[in-house]
Amino acid sequence: MKFTNDPMKFGIFMGPYHKPDLNPIVAFEQDMQTVINLDRLGYDEAWIGEHHSGGVETIACPELFIAAAAQHTKHIKLGTGAITVPYHHPFQVAERIVQLDYMTRGRMMFGVAPGQLVQDATMIGQHPKDNRRRLHEALDVMIPLFKGETVTQKTDWFELKDASLQLLPYSDFDMATVSVISPSGPLIAGKYGMGMLSVAATHPVGIEQLLEHWDIAQAEAKKAGHVLDRSSWRLMGPMHIAETFEKARDEVRYGMCMLEDYRAHINPADAMDWSDSDRAVDILNESGAAVIGTPAMARAQIERLIAKSGGFGTYMLMGVDWAQHPAQLNSQRLFAEEVIPYFNGTRAPLRRSFDAVMGTGYEGAEITAAAQAAMAAAYKAGKV
Repeated sequence: MKFTNDPMKFGIFMGPYHKPDLNPIVAFEQDMQTVINLDRLGYDEAWIGEHHSGGVETIACPELFIAAAAQHTKHIKLGTGAITVPYHHPFQVAERIVQLDYMTRGRMMFGVAPGQLVQDATMIGQHPKDNRRRLHEALDVMIPLFKGETVTQKTDWFELKDASLQLLPYSDFDMATVSVISPSGPLIAGKYGMGMLSVAATHPVGIEQLLEHWDIAQAEAKKAGHVLDRSSWRLMGPMHIAETFEKARDEVRYGMCMLEDYRAHINPADAMDWSDSDRAVDILNESGAAVIGTPAMARAQIERLIAKSGGFGTYMLMGVDWAQHPAQLNSQRLFAEEVIPYFNGTRAPLRRSFDAVMGTGYEGAEITAAAQAAMAAAYKAGKV
């Protein structure tokens, strides 16, 4: 028997993005405290990225971070967001993922990507143009391995000879691929029956492609004999909220312009002057690319994404040091208190119950007062 509908879920997609002058010890500690905080606040997921250059995204091995985070959390699911599979032998990736599945008792999620930073590839002698092909080739062997099959396969960058995993997965873990602007992500999601991590969902171009991307994924899934469900679709949008718009705007002066200028250097983007933080806040809010403001503005953004996409399963914040760490924790707390309940189904019955009481005027208080007076009179009359 099923008592509830599937609620919208919430999480974070952590590059993570730190200012390059931040002490790495502090950065790793803040990343861990972020995940612990989200677990306590009832968030559903945290996705951790893999990067090797740039000085901003400092986690090189999301599996290591997830293994540590699993020891400090109870409920939140932890995903590789994402492993850059073309940089690794796919057999070893599959083994690490299965081990992590056991170590987290099924709280692990497997996210893949072709790679974002050009220097990550060139430093190890690879050309970025090969990454998408290699991701397909790796998935072609990893998925059979997860199913317990024996695989023999030779490509120009790896070889398997009668390979099989000595441990099969602990759980039926989620698999997802990162999707940005190109159709690459939807093609992979459909071909392999995976979820999508749409990390450009609020980008002015990306939001207009959401329906097209879902159609591509559906078409590819049909050809491959898979069925995709919107509950496996995750949309990411940057947000920083505070009690007032003015407070949120002031807080992002800490790091927003530096880190968004960095992101513009690694992702194709329209020209933007990042020297004026207040003007940048206005442009980001007006374009819908991000929300810097209040919980009400955050709710409106998610409503817009629902309308543009036709519906999705999980909304992900972006893990980025736009503001100092205490302000980030406060933003995540406000989001949990004043945004999540509007979309995951917990607010509606509470509000109905409250409105039912308030709708009677003071009738309840008057009935209680009358009962109390009757009891007092009975006691004085010796009738108790």
